Amino acid sequence: MLQQICEAIHNYFIKTPHCGTFEIADGAISPSIDLKDGQRFWITGSDLNDGVYTYHAAGIKNDDDTKAAGLQDETWAGTICALAVPPAVSALSAEINAWVAKNGEAVASPFTSESVLGVYSYQKATGGSGAGGAVTWQDAFASQLNRWRKVAF
Repeated sequence: MLQQICEAIHNYFIKTPHCGTFEIADGAISPSIDLKDGQRFWITGSDLNDGVYTYHAAGIKNDDDTKAAGLQDETWAGTICALAVPPAVSALSAEINAWVAKNGEAVASPFTSESVLGVYSYQKATGGSGAGGAVTWQDAFASQLNRWRKVAF
């Protein structure tokens, strides 16, 4: 989810970009870059591994920190950026994950209104940026994300 948040706000919180030719072999990146345990980094220019990951001495994790990264072995010319993601953004990412888990099906549903003989009535929230005007996580958390938003380039 962190990568989707960074894309939505046009801000990856880049601290130090490292450009060059990199190799991933057996889950290790060489040449290595200086990362602290728990620090996130962003791979770009790769054919197989573009994305946000979390560095741990025990191994690299996906940006959501819930499963193995599954880095594919490859050599590429590109960029690895050390990130300085604020703790508040990480916490907000967890809140957004919970919101998506709870509301994801409703947002994806094509139904905006339903009525069954006056017994049951359902109307989906509208006015959002999603399909059919559905409220998306970007809409629901816009006011909290705006403080980190950058102008798209």
